[in-house]
Amino acid sequence: MAVTSEKHRLPVRTLVASSAGNAVEWYDWGIYTAFSIYFATQIFPAGNEAAALLSTFATFALAFFFRPLGGYLLGRFADLRGRRTAMLFTIVLMSGGSVMIGLLPTFEQVGWLSPALLVLARIAQGMALGGEVSNASAYLAEIAPASHRGRYSSFFYISTGAAVLIASLLGFFLSRNLDKAAMASYGWRVPFLIGGVLGLVGLWLRRELKETEQFEENKAKAESLRNPLMMTLKEHPKAVGQLIGITLLSTLSFYTFFSALTPFAVKSKGANDIDVFLALSIGTVVFIALQYPMGWMADRYGRKPQMLVWSAAMALLVVPLSTLVKPGLANLVVVFAVGLGLYTAITSIAPAIMSELFPTELRGLGIGAWYNLTVAVFGGTAPLVIQAVGGTVFFWYVAVAAVITFLVVLTLPETKGVELT
Repeated sequence: MAVTSEKHRLPVRTLVASSAGNAVEWYDWGIYTAFSIYFATQIFPAGNEAAALLSTFATFALAFFFRPLGGYLLGRFADLRGRRTAMLFTIVLMSGGSVMIGLLPTFEQVGWLSPALLVLARIAQGMALGGEVSNASAYLAEIAPASHRGRYSSFFYISTGAAVLIASLLGFFLSRNLDKAAMASYGWRVPFLIGGVLGLVGLWLRRELKETEQFEENKAKAESLRNPLMMTLKEHPKAVGQLIGITLLSTLSFYTFFSALTPFAVKSKGANDIDVFLALSIGTVVFIALQYPMGWMADRYGRKPQMLVWSAAMALLVVPLSTLVKPGLANLVVVFAVGLGLYTAITSIAPAIMSELFPTELRGLGIGAWYNLTVAVFGGTAPLVIQAVGGTVFFWYVAVAAVITFLVVLTLPETKGVELT
């Protein structure tokens, strides 16, 4: 049933609280790639810098393959015990992993125990993020009136953008004030330890969140389900395929612009690290600023047109943009600002889109399992792939993914103003 738009006061405190934990999760995730160029040779053998960096990215990719497990377990937990409880647990797990990385002994001190501990911390963070994305998305969608779901959803990536902005500004500040030796020695640890402090702040903000009425009304349905993961395939195969198709380009966009481009520009293209961090910060400001207007547009004009424009533009522009990844601040600002500006067309409404695909009793698990599996396969490997095959092949790979997503979006129904089931 469609609902007409009416005057509505946004519960900003609730939206900030529910999104604050997501900010902590993505801050911790973002600083790993942003600072990998400094700590790779501290955690892995320092004799071969390229091999150390590849090992660091392989660990990054490995953690992604625990995201589907976290999404499945914590998504099912949220469907049975509530979104709020699950969100409190994920923020503790993620920030604990961040502190562990910040305190890691070096390879020189303890040998292979150092990368082993890094892997354990990243597995914990992978599982935490797998549960966080699905449960925070479901929470925001379920507390929103149907006519304002896009606007509520936009807070999810406002928090994400703010987190990445903090990470990139930290990178800019530290690289500007510490030489490379100091950054490699101890400077890279500072952001991870700050992540632990941010985790406590996020936990405090979330403590008073109320459970959603949608969950309470459908809790009994969730408890009665047997083999819910198979049920998503048997009863909602089209929704699963659509979620995978949309997430394909979304995750490649995220990890291209927020993760892979930073070390690629510095190590492979010879860009100045200060310029890269500054350009990423400027692009991230654009990303944050456009979230709410894009959410409003989706509530006003529909989700589908917005996603079609995004996927078509990425298919046409990502390869030309890649030619600007080279030394020079102006070039880098164009790459990050255009790429992240386009990306807001989907990020602003991603929680709404994903939540509208599944019924409440399967929402946490359905998003958690299939979204995170796609992210693991395509997003988690993005920094490793761009490092291994080079920029030209990688950006054509993203362009092909954009074409696939465009075709998938054509199959979606328009869900503007439709009540969740």
